[in-house]
Amino acid sequence: MKFIVSSGKLLKQLQVISGIISSNNAMPILDNFLFELEGNQLRLSGSDLESSMMTEIEVQGNEDGAAAIAAKLLLDTLKTFPEQPLTFQTDSASNQVEISSEFGEYAIGFENPDDFPKAHEVENPASIELPTELVATAISKTIFATGNDDLRPMMSGVYFEFSQEGLNFVATDAHKLVRYRRNDHKAKEDTNFIMPKKPLTLLRNTLAMADGNVTIEYNEQNARFSFENSVLSCRLIDGKYPNYEAVIPNENPNVLTIDRQAFLSSVKRVSIFSNKTTHQIRLKMAGTELHVSAEDLDFGNDAEERLTAQYDGNDMAIGFNSRFLIEMLTNLESDHVHLEMSEPNRAGILLPADSMDEGEEVLMLVMPVMLNN
Repeated sequence: MKFIVSSGKLLKQLQVISGIISSNNAMPILDNFLFELEGNQLRLSGSDLESSMMTEIEVQGNEDGAAAIAAKLLLDTLKTFPEQPLTFQTDSASNQVEISSEFGEYAIGFENPDDFPKAHEVENPASIELPTELVATAISKTIFATGNDDLRPMMSGVYFEFSQEGLNFVATDAHKLVRYRRNDHKAKEDTNFIMPKKPLTLLRNTLAMADGNVTIEYNEQNARFSFENSVLSCRLIDGKYPNYEAVIPNENPNVLTIDRQAFLSSVKRVSIFSNKTTHQIRLKMAGTELHVSAEDLDFGNDAEERLTAQYDGNDMAIGFNSRFLIEMLTNLESDHVHLEMSEPNRAGILLPADSMDEGEEVLMLVMPVMLNN
């Protein structure tokens, strides 16, 4: 294998797929990037067995071939180069990849490319084509609400629910729930699957820099996302997703409308004084005022702020975990938000009051915590 490539171009692509490589791989071959050269097309791959990512770049190819090259050593080397052409050439006698730059020559041992795992095949897939921006937004709006409980693996991913009515992307950890809905795009048939968090994180970061559309192919076991010159494949989470619709209360007569940034800043400040175990803050609504308060009885700390808001409903006080509220308010982009409630012991619903595109909906649910009298 021999080719000439731009150092910056190669580094950029390798940094994208390096996110798939685990720090403690059971198989040494997974610590490598797979290089495959055919003509002037260089295919770069990374894998952790559960997921794999491949991207292609154009190079000046002289001799087709393949090699598995140590990922960390190669990345560390490329980061030190200013933009320049690099020549890569494999020497089968010494099992080394020789790299030539303007500064000198370097040699990295390579592994047998045949030992590198193949990407998961998606047999007899259903498929849908969506704008890359839509998928990146859907992941960003939901992934923070996924759980980390090994006993409930279904909640550790994002639920993709495609139907002839629209698309739902859902995440929950049983304390908070986010549903991102698009009514302006529809699937040919009803289907659903659960995407793991790790490939979704990589996909979100990659799609943010991509244009055009992404083709999603999926069956019961695997999914494949194809966009621009890249393909991400992964194994899906096996299991039945909880009936999330059942936990979303329909009747919420008490509605608070407030400036999102002011509310977020207040919760951040007041939460500093909350109990470090429960992170509990109290919201007390009456007339046009919202009182945000917290206390830590163990250390004698407390804080209270008053905000002007629009409130329709009965006077009430409700407690929430401040970390969950901060996460949700941070991930909403509207100028104002609605907080809809029914009772102090029922879930609160956060909705954006503005700034949503046509056909786009986002709903965030947060469970209350019991207030201390």
